[in-house]
Amino acid sequence: MAKTKKQKKEFSLLKYFKRYKFGVSVYILSFLIGAVCDMFIIIYSANVVEYITLAKYQTAIFYLLIIAGIYVMRRFGYYMASFIYQKYSIKIMSDLNLDLAKQAFKLNSKTYNDHDTGTFVQRIINDPERVISSFANLVEILFDIITAFIIVIYITTLSFYIGLCIAVLVIIGIIIELQRTKVRRKNNWVARKKNDIIHSITTEIVRSEKDIKSLGLEDKLSDVSKNAYENYKKATYHAQVVDINFFSIRSLIIEIASVLILILGVSMINRGLITLATFMIFYSNRGYLYSFVWGFGRVASLWADIKVSSDRMFAIFDNKEFVCERFGDKHIENVKGEIEFKNVAYTFYEYENRENKNWKKEKKERYERVLVSQNNIFDNLSFKIEPNTTVAFVGRSGSGKSTILNLMSKMYEVEGGEVLLDGVNINDFDKPSLRQAISLVNQFPYIFDMTIKENLLLAKKDATDEEINQAITKASLMEFVETLPKGIETKVGESGIKLSGGQKQRLAIARALLRNSPIIIFDESTSSLDNFAQEEVKHSIDNLKGKSTIVIVAHRLSTIRNVDKIFFLENGKIEDIGTFDYLFEDNVKFKNMFYAENLD
Repeated sequence: MAKTKKQKKEFSLLKYFKRYKFGVSVYILSFLIGAVCDMFIIIYSANVVEYITLAKYQTAIFYLLIIAGIYVMRRFGYYMASFIYQKYSIKIMSDLNLDLAKQAFKLNSKTYNDHDTGTFVQRIINDPERVISSFANLVEILFDIITAFIIVIYITTLSFYIGLCIAVLVIIGIIIELQRTKVRRKNNWVARKKNDIIHSITTEIVRSEKDIKSLGLEDKLSDVSKNAYENYKKATYHAQVVDINFFSIRSLIIEIASVLILILGVSMINRGLITLATFMIFYSNRGYLYSFVWGFGRVASLWADIKVSSDRMFAIFDNKEFVCERFGDKHIENVKGEIEFKNVAYTFYEYENRENKNWKKEKKERYERVLVSQNNIFDNLSFKIEPNTTVAFVGRSGSGKSTILNLMSKMYEVEGGEVLLDGVNINDFDKPSLRQAISLVNQFPYIFDMTIKENLLLAKKDATDEEINQAITKASLMEFVETLPKGIETKVGESGIKLSGGQKQRLAIARALLRNSPIIIFDESTSSLDNFAQEEVKHSIDNLKGKSTIVIVAHRLSTIRNVDKIFFLENGKIEDIGTFDYLFEDNVKFKNMFYAENLD
């Protein structure tokens, strides 16, 4: 997942903060005011102690009044910092969310197949939030460190021996914190990956609750969820226990050392080497020694968290793991709809991210994409589909039917050979030309939580009511729409939950019709429907014959009786081509598939 220097610069957090440099600057300045006030309060408080021990009470009261004024100024600084944070953190977070979402739209289908849903949800939504909140905490703690550092330096100036002990103690504490941060970053990365899995499982459970209930899968999926949560809990617990161990060791060392320094101070008072006021100043401010070391470690931890989150976010821009769609620069209008595969080769590769234990020595990225399996689908696939014809691809599961559709619509990219539209390589089309030329109706089309009309307008935002009605009629959906009290203004619910499977399919077909694409692809559009819904969708498809190039992947052979040509696939090869009647009479495998389907 290595990125060039140009990529790292382009996709760095810095550019998002630069957009609002005024607000960020005011935020930092406000904290600076608060931090400076804190330092003066502590120093003046030390003076108050000293003047009281010297019986200079009027001077002590004067300094206390100054401290009261500084408190007001400090509160104003922290108030401004909080106000600015609320205003600009949302803007920066929104910019990150939006850019990540836009990049997600550019990724190809293979990339989505290679990653679970949680990977994208976490990186687009949660990681930006973690980065911004960690940055805010980082700024706050940095100023706390500066305050603590100045106080520690102030204390050391009062006594050389006490200062020397403090310096040694700080160095030991920082070494421990550096080691803790190194381990924490590694453990957090593992825990985040486990959390991605939980998000994916939760999303699937929410989306498939009806199937889960109808199939009685509650207990089984509860076990799957339990295992995922257990794995996440173990990873998180391990990370926290390791952190606690480091924290406890560091704290114990500082606490015992602080007591020893106090004993040294008492001994020095007894010998007349320091005054009681000096000892009291150290005694009352010794917590800043702990704060300095703790703050240093906290900064290192927050920086590690920011690094992990930003690496995860901007990995989406890494074209090796998250591969984007690629288009040409030819803008082609009036595509006729001729499709040709010429010696096409395609292999499905499966990768996973693994940690390279020697990444520092080898000067490589910490996590590498490793090939774990590959499946050769096609070696030399060739066929041609004439414009405005209706064809179907059939074959057993795994024969390559859906892969052909993905290559045909450029969801996948060929490794060898060419896919041609009207004699032009599909890779040469620009994005608008290609997307307008092809409409795809999936087995489970996604229907948005909008009205029927709004769902249709997604396909063509300026469609007239007449065009919408024509699309609904051709898709055999008008009879259903007329039964609804609000007609096409009826909301269909999330993922079209208020519609039946057949109604979703026909709405998806109407959506495709509105686009008026010369090529319409149906990917097993009737396989999940009952016989009545299947016939309605089949009738919708029949209405399109001769007007567009129709390509169908069919599970049920009875639905493709009337197509012009059928391609029969076996193990990634076209074994036979012909009409339904021809294949039924001359191809034993095709006939057996038909009988097996009807026996079911």
